[in-house]
Formats: sequence, C-alpha cells, structure tokens
Amino acid sequence: MMIWILHHQDYTTNYSDDSTNFGSIFRINKAITGASSVVVGHPLDTVKTRLQAGKGYNNTLHCVVTIYKKETVTGFFKGLSFPLASITLYNSVVFGFFSNTQRLISRYRYGDGRHPSSLLDITVASMLTGLVSVGVGAPVDLVKIRLQMQTQPVLSENFNLARNGSVPLRSMGIQSMYRGPLHCISTILQNEGIQGLYRGAGAMILRDVPGYALYFIPYKLFCGWLDPDVNGSPNPCSIWLAGGLAGSISWVTATPADVVKSRLQADAMQQRKYKGIRHCIMQSYKTEGIHVFFCGVTVNAIRGFPMSATMFLCYELSLQFFRSF
Repeated sequence: MMIWILHHQDYTTNYSDDSTNFGSIFRINKAITGASSVVVGHPLDTVKTRLQAGKGYNNTLHCVVTIYKKETVTGFFKGLSFPLASITLYNSVVFGFFSNTQRLISRYRYGDGRHPSSLLDITVASMLTGLVSVGVGAPVDLVKIRLQMQTQPVLSENFNLARNGSVPLRSMGIQSMYRGPLHCISTILQNEGIQGLYRGAGAMILRDVPGYALYFIPYKLFCGWLDPDVNGSPNPCSIWLAGGLAGSISWVTATPADVVKSRLQADAMQQRKYKGIRHCIMQSYKTEGIHVFFCGVTVNAIRGFPMSATMFLCYELSLQFFRSF
C-alpha cells in the first residue's frame, strides 16, 4: 500500500488550483517524497513478503539472516526498480483523485468545494481513493512480489511441461523465472493475459479501502494532539511522529488482508495453489491456523513507521525548501 500525504494544516487543499510554478514544484516534491518512502521501506517489505508467501522461515530474525547469508544486502532490494519507477505516476493518480473527490463531497454537502472537510468526508474520500488506487497499484505490487520471491525453491511437483501431456520435471532447485520487471510483465501477459497482472487485486481492495481510511484518520488526530497550533508552521517532530504512528496502525490492521494478497500474487501459474480469495483463506487457515493471517505483522508495524514518517517529513521539508525560491 503506497501512501500519499496532505499538509496537516489543511486537509482540503486543492493542489490543482495552484499556480503553474507551484504545480511544477509540487510534482518534484511528490517524486522526492515517493522515492524516499519506497527506498526506506523496501528491505523490510521484502522480509514481510517472504514471511507471508515463502517457506522455511522460523521468524523475522531468521528470515533476515537467511536472506543476508544467501543473497547478501542486494537480496533485500529485489523488486525495487518497478515500484521506484512508478511511484510518481501512482502518487499523481492518488493525489488527483483524492483532491477531486474531497472537493466534490464538499460541494455536494456544503455547496462549496473549498469548505473544510469533516472526518467523515476524509474517510469517504480516502476509502474511494483506496479503491481506485488498486487499478494502478495491483500490477506494480504483483511484479514486485514475483521478483522478491525469485529465490524461493521451485520444486518439481509445482511444474508441468505442456508438451505431450503433462511431464513433471525433476528436481529443479532454485529457479529465476524473471530477468527483471519488464520480462516479468511480458511473461505474465503471455501466460495469463492482462488479468494475470491483477491477480490478488480483490484482496488488495480488502486491504487498501479500509487501510487508507485508517491511515488518514489517525494522522489527523495525532497531528491535532501533537501540534494544536494550526496557524503556525508544522513541527517536523510532530509530523514525523504522527506520520509514523499512523503508518504503523494502518499496516498492522491491514496485515490479514495483506497476507492473502501476498500469497495470491506470489502464486504464479506454474505453481498455482489458490483458486481465489476464499480458497486462499480457507487453505491457509486449514494448513497453518489462524496465526498465519498475522505473518509479518511485526515487520509491518516496524516498516510502517519509518516509511510513513519519511513520507510525511520529506514532503513537508522539501515543500518548504522549494517554496523558499
């Protein structure tokens, strides 16, 4: 779940109405902010994905040590390039939709698109934005997860050759199915069609629709408690703490749906185990128990804090920097 941000002093700011100069500054600001959050959060995201969709890890520490021993530091950054390249586009779609939705709600409820939004308005706008964000985010997440899972063992029983009937392959060990994000996309399109890029999108909706609401509401509340002076400049410490806490809360509550999403997206056609969301939930519960839906919850809580704190803090500081020119 990639997160976007708004200035804590004004949750109803409509950036599309600003000057062309500020619009350019804001686009640069979004790129810096998005890239910072992706880079900061990706190593732990890899650990989280391996815990949720992989096998052979006893706990978080064992997963971290295993990745480092077998793949060195670069193993934590598998699948980074595609999210990093697409984060600006993603944030543009999300920012634009959220801003316009918020304005439409204000216009409908109060007769003025610039009327301050209530907590309910923000909740509705953020949940709708979470729904729309899946259209852009699902393919990015799927490619990222497939690349992150590259070093997972691919056993013979998971593969079949479509030649003269089904011919099981012998032990194949660890395979590299994808050479990179572009090869991953083309392979999925060839084997599964366009719908293959949206595998797990339903679970992503279950994660992101409430997840976005549970991000904005705590952030607004924390900002109000930590920095009640709405007329002054935002306090960097308040922004950092409020954003971090909101991120942790959002990711912890999203973990069960995130587990299902990760398993469905890592479930490549050659290794297909799950028919859909319900089947994934039932099979996971049947074989691993209720605790399986909280795999990676600690990592999500830890990862959510610096990623979200960095997102908010970089946004505010870079905005102040560019505005000084």
